[in-house]
Amino acid sequence: MSEFKIVAATGCPTGIAHTYMAQEALEQAAKAKGISIKVETHGQIGVENALSEAEIANADAVIIAADKDVHAERFVGKRVIDVSVSKGIKEATKLIQDALDGKGSIMAGETSSASNSDQKIDAAESLENKTNIGRLIYKHLMNGVSHMLPFVVSGGVLVAISFLWGIYSADPANAQYNEFAANLKTIGGLAMGLMVPVLSAYIAESIAKRPGLVVGFVGGLIASNGGTGFLGGIVSGFLAGYVIVLLGKLLQKLPKSLDGLKAIFLYPVIGVFVTGLIMTGISAPMESINNGMMDFLAGFQNSSPIVLGVIVGCMCAFDMGGPINKAAYVTGTALLAQGNTYFMAGVSAACIAPPLITGFAVLFFKDYFDSNERNAGLVNFILGSTHITEGAIPFAAKDPIRVIPVMMLGSSIAAVLTYMFNVQVPAPHGGFLVLPVVTHGLLWVVAILIGSIVGGLLLGLIHKHIIGKAPVKA
Repeated sequence: MSEFKIVAATGCPTGIAHTYMAQEALEQAAKAKGISIKVETHGQIGVENALSEAEIANADAVIIAADKDVHAERFVGKRVIDVSVSKGIKEATKLIQDALDGKGSIMAGETSSASNSDQKIDAAESLENKTNIGRLIYKHLMNGVSHMLPFVVSGGVLVAISFLWGIYSADPANAQYNEFAANLKTIGGLAMGLMVPVLSAYIAESIAKRPGLVVGFVGGLIASNGGTGFLGGIVSGFLAGYVIVLLGKLLQKLPKSLDGLKAIFLYPVIGVFVTGLIMTGISAPMESINNGMMDFLAGFQNSSPIVLGVIVGCMCAFDMGGPINKAAYVTGTALLAQGNTYFMAGVSAACIAPPLITGFAVLFFKDYFDSNERNAGLVNFILGSTHITEGAIPFAAKDPIRVIPVMMLGSSIAAVLTYMFNVQVPAPHGGFLVLPVVTHGLLWVVAILIGSIVGGLLLGLIHKHIIGKAPVKA
């Protein structure tokens, strides 16, 4: 085994699949080259396989394959290769080679200790300066979404369960009133109500580290109370983060002895004041924009379910967990918090379909897939049923020109039928596990199966055409 040592950190917004797929890809690529690597994962359950200070200090290179904040300030003074989590999956071998070739950038900052607020902000800013602006915005946004998701899942499901006692089960004046259901709705509503502040807080935290957290949280509360919805949460998160970055620059001439005062007093007080004042001022126009967008989507749902379904289906299946998929998913998740459960129904259907398409393809045309593909396809029935789209990626990666359009078609059919059946899904994740709380759940399953079977037949026929008439030997 070579003495060359690499440490890596992976993380994706949902923290369910991409995070661990990138970890496995990097470990296998390093093993193939005889390189020592340790990969820290930032999944939905938290940090696993954590890197120690000594491991980071002894590393020859650092690979960050993440679409969220993975505390990059720890790597000050190290050579860092910073890419998206999807590149960590698809280009793991190249990333390992790049590390061996000395590619990447030295992260600027004070190497002695990145423990105080100013050093962390400086280190984060150093990484930002070397990162594409589009990816940077996406990364900050996804850090907020990643932390927001558990609130939406818990709140959405509890509110939906409360409706099992009747749509007016929380109204004491109605005959359907049930005390337990009313409590469920109250608890779920509180969780959903935290969505915008948490989104804002962790966008700001991604930009300005811990000093940004409290400012982003307060800005998000103002956005939430002002009726600006998730759009206001996004604006307040970025505003709070960059207000703290600006304060860091303005206060950097103060004596070192005042560092503690900055962290505990100046950053939160001035940051909250400035961010709060601006958010208060723009809440009214942002509320109008938010209401306009909701009306626009509601109009699409009622008048053009086909157009909406095709747009949602194509977005969800185009990159399966990538930025375009996440744009549709985040919109659906955000709308859930505002009581719109229709949009998310189509998004969920479109995300569930791709892995099921691969499953039906290997089921119908098993003789034209090798044993690895057959096993992966059958496992995808489980992954798809639990809303893990990423299981279809290995099939798409082998032949993206042919496979991705098939996935987009199957997902579009599933989404269009979902909207036409007026299905409502109150949870942003879980797949068929949340069926008991889905309105018109049976029709939702039918819509997804039709899209998946059509896609599976097409994918199988295409694969048969590529392979030729001779079946593949297992």
